[in-house]
This record gives sequence, C-alpha cells and structure tokens, in this order.
Amino acid sequence: MVVFWQSYKYNLQTMRKLFIQGGVIILLFFSTLFLLEQVDWISIFKIEKISEKTEQKLGDLFWDIFKNTEKENKNPFIIDSIDSLVTKICVNNNIKRTQIQFHVLDKDEINAFALPDKRIVIYSGLILAAENQEELSGVISHEIAHIELDHVMKKLIKEIGLSILISMTTGGSGSELVKETAKMLSSSAFDRSLEKEADIKAVEYLIKANIDHEPFANFLYRLSDSENKIMRYLSWISTHPESKERAEYIIEHSKSRITKTERVLSQETWDKLKEKLKE
Repeated sequence: MVVFWQSYKYNLQTMRKLFIQGGVIILLFFSTLFLLEQVDWISIFKIEKISEKTEQKLGDLFWDIFKNTEKENKNPFIIDSIDSLVTKICVNNNIKRTQIQFHVLDKDEINAFALPDKRIVIYSGLILAAENQEELSGVISHEIAHIELDHVMKKLIKEIGLSILISMTTGGSGSELVKETAKMLSSSAFDRSLEKEADIKAVEYLIKANIDHEPFANFLYRLSDSENKIMRYLSWISTHPESKERAEYIIEHSKSRITKTERVLSQETWDKLKEKLKE
C-alpha cells in the first residue's frame, strides 16, 4: 500500500510538472507570436517594394474587379477635362504623366482611391460633390501622393502579406480573396501618419501647380459637417477619419505660403463637366 501511494504521488507530481511545462510552452508560443506581430518586418528586411511587373499585374487584377462590377464613364469630354487637371498637377511636380492612370466610375458615393500600378479610381459622386475644380484637384493630388509615396503597396504588404500578393498574380489565390482585397483598398483608410503625409504632399503639389489649395481644406470641412446626414454616400470621408483635423493642419501648413493661383479649366468647361455627369 505504501509503495502504491508513493507511486501514485510520483505519477501525480510528474503529471503536474508536465502540465505546468506544457502551459509554459503554450504561453511562450503565444507571447512570441504576439511579439513577432509587433515587429515591422517590412522595414527590417527592406521589402517595401515588389517588382514593377508584379505591381502592374496587381493593378490590372484589382481594376478588373471594378471594371466588371461597376459602370465606367468613358465620355471623352469628361475624361479630357479631368485629364487636364491630372496633367497640370503631374507636369508641375515632375511626375511622369504617362504613368498615372485614372478611371471614372458612375457611382453616387463620394469616393476616390488609389490602386497598384499608379491607378486612381474616381466616383462620379465625388466630382459632383466638389463645388469647384480646385476641390477636385485637391482630392486628385491626395491620391497621386499616396501613389508617389508608395503608400498603396506598403498598405497591401502590411495587411495582406508579400507572399499572398505574389500568389494573387500567379493565380494561386482564390477570386474571393482578390475581391475582398480590392474592396479593402476602396473602403478603408491608410494609417493616420500616411494620410497626413499624403495631405501635406498634396498641398505641395497644388502650390507648385499654381492651384488654390484652400478649397481642398474647405472640401474636408464641408463633407465632414454633412457626414451624419448622408453617411452612406461619404465613403471618402468615412475612410479618411478626423477630417476637420486634417483640414486644420492643411491650412496651418500652407498659411504662410504666398502663391499665385490660376484655373486649369474655364468655368464653362467645369459647369459642362458636371452637366455631363448628371446625364
């Protein structure tokens, strides 16, 4: 009986040790996993960029999702008018114009976003919501800034992962994942620091292009004030939080800058552009 009891105590102690060791191993595993997730591997291993060929494939892949599910507006007058704004911004800021592509979609939402391969998608609702061409130029400049600062690919690598992105271009990922990633690009914000960086860069673009930058801040103020009334149409505001704060630092950043401004489009062209979009 004594031997049995000693054996039982030994086995119990052994099981307790194994249980504690197992618990410690599990705790260490999840602690290590948590710590690894906090490390900015993108910066450490310098993988902010992928090859231009892969980015081009991603751009085509995501654009195909929108092209096949939404109506693209190809009206020559509309495209030429917006092209004039894009060209003015690019040429005056030494941005290669031929690399920047833009698409207009007939959609009521007030939204615009950037895709890989230097693509910009603009909803007709945003153009109609702009009270003047300077407001639209501010939004376009903001999206160009995201592209030129490589924010789009940084966001994708951080949130999706480099290997999965490459897998998408080789057909190794399901179509649903591609659709969800495209949706994420159109409906979620960049980190606050990246948004501010794009805002400041956009102001610099506007100043160098001799386009009045104050309307860009006014656009943010106005849409932010309307947010509660028509939230479902304000995609661009809801994905760019703290709009009033952004408007304030845009004004603060540029208030001491003396600039000469000029209009890219005539008032007649601007009015006609909006009329065409309403047809």
